[in-house]
Amino acid sequence: MPEILLHYIWEHCLWAGFPQQTTDGRPVEILSVGEHNLNSGADYSHARIRIGGTEWVGNIEIHVHSSDWYHHKHHQDPAYNSVILHVVRDADKQVFNSKGEAVTQCVLKYPDDRDYLSGLLADACKMDSPEERIGCAQQLLEDPLLLTEGWRKLLLRKRLDCKRASIERLLTITNGSWEHAFYISLARNFGFHTNSVPFEELAIATPLSCLRKHRDSLFQLTAILIGQSGLPIPDESMKREYLFLQHKFGLTPIDGSLWKKGRIRPQNSPERRIRQFAYLLHRSEFLFSKVIELQDLDALVELFSQDSFSRSSIDILLINTVIPYKYAYASMVGGGGTSHNSPMQMMEQIAAEDNTITRQWKMLGQTIRNAADSQALLHLYQNYCQHHECINCEVGYRIFFTTHIAS
Repeated sequence: MPEILLHYIWEHCLWAGFPQQTTDGRPVEILSVGEHNLNSGADYSHARIRIGGTEWVGNIEIHVHSSDWYHHKHHQDPAYNSVILHVVRDADKQVFNSKGEAVTQCVLKYPDDRDYLSGLLADACKMDSPEERIGCAQQLLEDPLLLTEGWRKLLLRKRLDCKRASIERLLTITNGSWEHAFYISLARNFGFHTNSVPFEELAIATPLSCLRKHRDSLFQLTAILIGQSGLPIPDESMKREYLFLQHKFGLTPIDGSLWKKGRIRPQNSPERRIRQFAYLLHRSEFLFSKVIELQDLDALVELFSQDSFSRSSIDILLINTVIPYKYAYASMVGGGGTSHNSPMQMMEQIAAEDNTITRQWKMLGQTIRNAADSQALLHLYQNYCQHHECINCEVGYRIFFTTHIAS
């Protein structure tokens, strides 16, 4: 069996209806399969599972045989220490991570029919085709206007509502502190997906109150953040400064092996991003307050500008952190601005995102003019197309009505 087929079965929840359990007999409940990781590290990140009544959040690694763990040298790589479940077809060996800890394993159960699996394999090998991933691809190619402007605007609002819900949960954790919640969210998005998890853990492990006490010194801010990252500290003077501040505040660094460096351009390296984050905190003390105060997009761009930071990087932060926080604050507290500078209007002033999902939509004849469009279509793909929620999608409903009702 090719490993790609196990990935397909896992990602598309074809195991549903089959009782899963660990190799030592504990029941496994899969709450979320996680996000497919195309960079170095485990196959799926941010997965949620429940094992014997205990809920776990972390990474999933998938192999045909358990022994492939050793063939791929994962037992020597600290990046795999955060794997919460090793999903296999054949548990031929107990495996251990680089700390010597046993890794929990599960022999995945699913429909074991040869013809069925052969069809699945054909589907799995065509996963990059937009026609396979987007069920109404052919109809959209024939009539791109099936995806209406009104549905796009509603999808954008739905996406912002989802992000507002995440912000509300973070506010609960931070005892209602918008500044602290914004700091954690901003740090996460400074990881630019590849290193979002370790960046978020860095922020949680490094209280904003500690950084504020040394905000006037860029050297001290950088020392704290690089030291807390668990990455090697570049010189002795910075190391001495960190050790002093670590003792002063009682800080504990995160696991440096969480950072991903494979297939990352030098300008996106964790060390460089941490220095940029330190510079931003050095330059602006109450970032969230300024974000809410500024109603002009150009002023917000200027707030995040620095010599080593590209405009596309700033746009990503605006799309994923700044505008969602302005939207959430306007919804929960008020003060959303005028119709010309509301969060949704700001999205229309930012360049569209370019990624594998937006390129699929373009292949189907969809015009993506700005970030409002790209965010709407990302939400459509991730929350409807991938989960086959066609009956709840305006496009799917229109196709169904035209095909089955009108005739």
